[in-house]
Amino acid sequence: MDTKKPLSLALVLVLVFVSYCFESVLSTTVTYDHRALVIDGKRRVLQSGSIHYPRSTPEVWPELIRKSKEGGLDVIETYVFWNYHEPVRGQYYFEGRFDLVKFVKAVQEAGLLVHLRIGPYACAEWNYGGFPLWLHFIPGIQFRTTNDMFKREMLRFLTKIVGLMKEENLFASQGGPIILAQVENEYELVEWAYGIAGELYVKWAAETAISLNTTVPWVMCRQEDAPDPIINTCNGFYCDRFTPNSPSKPKMWTENYSGWFKSFGYPIPHRPVEDLAFAIARFFETGGAFHNYYMYFGGTNFGRTAGGPLVATSYDYDAPIDEYGFIRQPKWGHLRDLHLAIKHCEEYLISSDPTHQQLGHNLEAHIYYKSSNDCAAFLANYDSNLDANVTFNGNLYFLPAWSVSILPDCKNVIFNTAKVVSQRNFGDNSFAQTTTVNQFSLSASSWSWYNEEPGVWGNNLFTESRLLEQISTTKDTSDYLWYTTSINIMPDQSKEVFLLIESLGHAALIFVNKRLVAFGYGNHDDASFSISEKISLVEGNNTLDMLSMMVGLQNFGPWFDVQGAGIFSVVLVDPWNRKNDVSSGEWTYQVGLEGEYLGLDKVSLANSSLWKKGSIPPVNKTLIWYKVTFLAPEGKGPLALNLTSMGKGQAWVNGQSIGRYWPAYLSPSEGCTKNCDYRGEYDSTKCQQNCGQPAQTLYHIPRSWVHPGENLLVLHEELGGDPTKISVLTRTGQEICSLVSEKDPLPADSWKPNLGFMSQTPEARLTCEKGWRIASINFASFGSPQGNCGEFRTGICHADIISMVQKACIGQEQCSIPVSTANLGDPCPGILKSLAIEALCSD
Repeated sequence: MDTKKPLSLALVLVLVFVSYCFESVLSTTVTYDHRALVIDGKRRVLQSGSIHYPRSTPEVWPELIRKSKEGGLDVIETYVFWNYHEPVRGQYYFEGRFDLVKFVKAVQEAGLLVHLRIGPYACAEWNYGGFPLWLHFIPGIQFRTTNDMFKREMLRFLTKIVGLMKEENLFASQGGPIILAQVENEYELVEWAYGIAGELYVKWAAETAISLNTTVPWVMCRQEDAPDPIINTCNGFYCDRFTPNSPSKPKMWTENYSGWFKSFGYPIPHRPVEDLAFAIARFFETGGAFHNYYMYFGGTNFGRTAGGPLVATSYDYDAPIDEYGFIRQPKWGHLRDLHLAIKHCEEYLISSDPTHQQLGHNLEAHIYYKSSNDCAAFLANYDSNLDANVTFNGNLYFLPAWSVSILPDCKNVIFNTAKVVSQRNFGDNSFAQTTTVNQFSLSASSWSWYNEEPGVWGNNLFTESRLLEQISTTKDTSDYLWYTTSINIMPDQSKEVFLLIESLGHAALIFVNKRLVAFGYGNHDDASFSISEKISLVEGNNTLDMLSMMVGLQNFGPWFDVQGAGIFSVVLVDPWNRKNDVSSGEWTYQVGLEGEYLGLDKVSLANSSLWKKGSIPPVNKTLIWYKVTFLAPEGKGPLALNLTSMGKGQAWVNGQSIGRYWPAYLSPSEGCTKNCDYRGEYDSTKCQQNCGQPAQTLYHIPRSWVHPGENLLVLHEELGGDPTKISVLTRTGQEICSLVSEKDPLPADSWKPNLGFMSQTPEARLTCEKGWRIASINFASFGSPQGNCGEFRTGICHADIISMVQKACIGQEQCSIPVSTANLGDPCPGILKSLAIEALCSD
C-alpha cells in the first residue's frame, strides 16, 4: 500500500488550515458609522500625522515613525507622488526615497496604521501637484474633469498603486496597516471652474475608487459633494464646525496645518502650539473622530520637487518634528499630552454623541456619557481676550481665553490647551547658534569653478519667429531656458533705449552684448514680473540673451496644469517713445545650462579638466559653477549647509541635489510680531518670523548622503555670491529647559481611569533626544525666576536647588522633578513659585 499520498494530502490540509487561521488572525475589517471609524467591530478615535516618504530618506523613516508613535499618533498619512513614480509613461520607479512599499512596511513594523492618499492629485506644494508633465502633452487632455484621456491615465495609475499594495498584502483586510485610502484632493476648491463636468468627474472618481475594491473606506478631502460611501473630510486651521455630508459618516479632519510652508521672499510662518491644541480639542469636543496633522514631519523638497511658484526647499512646516528629524519643543510634548488626554476620553467619545451645555458668553461644555452618571467633558472658552471662571457640575473651573480643558471623569482637569508645561528647546530651529552646534568652514584653497557664458551654447538649438512659453518648451527637464535674438542699430537710430520685458515668471537674467543688465523675479502669490531697464546699444548688431528660470511648477488652482511661464513680450522704446516690438522676431532657444548638459553636478566629473583651479575662487560672479571637497563632521546626525553668502542657484552633495537656494531674496521688513498672541483665529500671516531676512539659509544634507573622507559639494550660482563663506553645521547635543509652576496641571500620564491622579504635584520634565544624555544643569531656581528659555535668571524669591536637580538628572536620558515646596523647600511662603531649569544634553 502507498502511504505517501494520504500523508501528502494530510500535510496539505494542515498547511491550508494553518494558513487560514493565520490570515484570519491578521485580517482586519475597517468600516465606519456616524461616530467613528470602526476597526474590527470597535469604534476608534484616531490621531494621525502626515509624513511624506520622499521628503526624507529611508535611513531615517523608522526614527521619524518612532517619534510619531511616542508623540501619541495612531496613523501615518502620506500622499503618493505620481510624477516621480512614473517619470516616463509606462516606466515606474519605486526605489530609494520613493520606495512606497518599504515606507508603508516601516509604519507597520512600528505598530501604526496608514492612510494612503493616492489622489493622484496631491497639491502638497509639490512640483506640478504630483502630476507627471508628460500627461500635459497627451493630445486633447484636460486634467481633473470628465475628459476621457485624463480619466484613462488616472485609472491606470490608481490601479497600479492599489495593485501594488494588494501584492504586498498591505491593506487591513490582508493583515496590512492601510485602513484608509483617498481619491482626489481638495477638488471642492476648484470644482466651480469645471461646471457640470466637475460634478460628473467627482462621481466618476468615487465610482472608480470603489471599483478598485481596496476593502477599506475611501475619503475625499474637502469635498462637500463626495457621493456615498466616500467620506468627505475637513481641511483647514479649524474644523470644529465641520459637519459631514451624510449622517452616516464620521467627522474627520485630514489636514490640520501645524504651521505653513515657506516661500522664497516671505517671512517664516509659525503657529503657536496653544492655538493648535485649542483647535484639536475643539474638534474632538464637537464630535470629531479622526484628526491628522499636516504636517507632523514636513521634511525637505530635495532636488526640483518643490512646487510653485517659489516654494522654498525647506518644507519644515513648523511641525512637531522639524525638517532635520529633531523633536520641536514645546510643540511635540504639549500635543503628546493632548493626545493622551483625548485617549483617556476615548471610551466616552465612541459611546455617545456630545451633549451641549452653554456656560456663559463664549463659554460652553460638551459632555459625553456612557451612563447618566459616567461621563467625560470638554470645557471651552472661545473668547479671544477674556479669561473666565465657570461652574460645571457644581465645581468651579478657570478657563484662560482661547482654551479648552479636558475632564476624563467630568470632574478633574488633566489638560488645558493654553497651559504649556512641556520642556522647551533653545532657539527657534535645530541649528540655532548654541554650544551644541559646530560650524566647519570650507577651505578657499580647494575650490574649483566653471564659468558659463551668457547665451545659447550647444548644437541642440532651435529657432522660432515668436516667444515660446517656457514649460511647454523645456518640458520641465530643466529650470532654465535661453531666449536669444539680435538687435540691429542703424547709424540714425538712438543707441540709448529702454528695454521693456514682460514675463509670466518666475525669474530672468537679461544680458545685452553678453553683459548683465537686469534681473527680474516674481513671488509665490504672483510669479509674473516686468523689467524696465535703460540700456546702451552699439551701432550694428547687438545680442540680447535672456535666461528665464523656473522655481517650481504650479501645484494648485483651477486649470493649474495650463498655467504658463517664461517671457512673452520684449519691446524697445527710444527717447521719442517710438516702440520696436521684437517679440515676433527671430529667436534662438536652448533648453538648460551648459553645465547641466556637461553633467558638472555629477561625481564622475569631479576631476574633469573642465574645472579651473586657483588659490581663491572668483566671487560675486553670475552663472558660475563651484566645486569643493569637504570632510563630513563626525557623528550620525544630519548636516546643514549654510548658504547665507550665496545668491540664487542649486546645490549638490555627492551628486545628490539638496535643492534650490535663494538667500538673496529677503522678506519684507514689516509684518512680523516679536511676541505672538496665540489667542484668536490663526492664519498663515499671523505670528510670522524673520522679517527682512531670507526665508531659508540652511539646507539639509542627510547623513546617509555623506561618507567618511572627502565629499563633493557642487553649486550653480546664478546671481553671484561668495562660496568661501559657506560652512557645514552639525549638532553634538541639545540645550533644553523647563518652566513649571506649583499651579500648573498635573501630568496627564499620571491620570488612571477610576483611580484619578497617581501624582498630586506638577512636574518639570526633561528629555534628551535618543542617543544623548543630560550632561550638565546650567541653571536651576525655585521661586520667581525671570526671563525665557536660554536666558533664565534668578528672581527676588530664589531657592538654589541646582545640586538636587543635578543628582536627579545628570547621566539620565530623562528626568522628572516634582514642583512642590515639600520637595524643593519654601524660600518665600505665600507666593506662587515656579521651577526653572536649563540643561545640556550630549553624547
